[in-house]
Amino acid sequence: MKFKHLLILFNIIILFFLAIVMLFPHHILGPGYFSYFLRMGWPIVVLLLLFTIAVNIIFFSNYKLLILLEKEDWPAIAYYLEEKIYTKNQYNSKKIRLLANSYMVMSDFQSVSKLESKVLAIKPAIVSNNALVFGIAKVLNGDHKNAADFFKTCLYDGKVKERQWVHWFYGFALLLTSNFDQAEAEFKVLAAASNDVLIVGLSSYFLATVLEKRSYKPDECRAIYESGKEQVVKTVKSLENWKKEGNKAVTEIYMIIIRKYMEEAGSWLFK
Repeated sequence: MKFKHLLILFNIIILFFLAIVMLFPHHILGPGYFSYFLRMGWPIVVLLLLFTIAVNIIFFSNYKLLILLEKEDWPAIAYYLEEKIYTKNQYNSKKIRLLANSYMVMSDFQSVSKLESKVLAIKPAIVSNNALVFGIAKVLNGDHKNAADFFKTCLYDGKVKERQWVHWFYGFALLLTSNFDQAEAEFKVLAAASNDVLIVGLSSYFLATVLEKRSYKPDECRAIYESGKEQVVKTVKSLENWKKEGNKAVTEIYMIIIRKYMEEAGSWLFK
């Protein structure tokens, strides 16, 4: 359903609800009760009307962007956001994130890097809040060493969001640079201590399938991934539930790149 249709439906539902609230007491309970309701219930009516007005204002103020998103016209979305951010200096975290994602859809990683540099100079906290987006752009561009350094720096930033996933992607970037010893150390920590079942499962999977045979302490590596595997199986219980957890997580473009590993990890966990 299109955005404008959803807005129309929303307005109809609110107006219909208000009509019932206003007219029901009058027709069923009489004019006296209706007057009493108006005296006591008017704040609710006012709040509903204000909420409806606010929703409409937000929609119409973002109408052009919503229409472009509906069409998935990524070049036009990028152009629209560039004008807002670079020309009008609207360095808003949501706009930055959407622009970076638009560039990534178009595989324009040079523009992601340019955006990161601009934001770092003006509002560095926004880069921390979107560390996964900017870091994964480096991974997708094949700049694995720079990605690993970026994620490592973000881990020491107290403002970074989704810290456990930033930590996991740091280990993943290390793996891509063939820094197996350090990748093993990071995945051991995550497999043993993370409270995210996907991170535990993925970390255990890489420890078992890639890192154990390269480890100086294979017995310790095996003990950690077997414990992690047991924890995931006990929590998730089935491959179908693991896939559901994965589908809930893969809502961001940067998570799509590890969908393959989620499927492989699921097969390993529940084989």
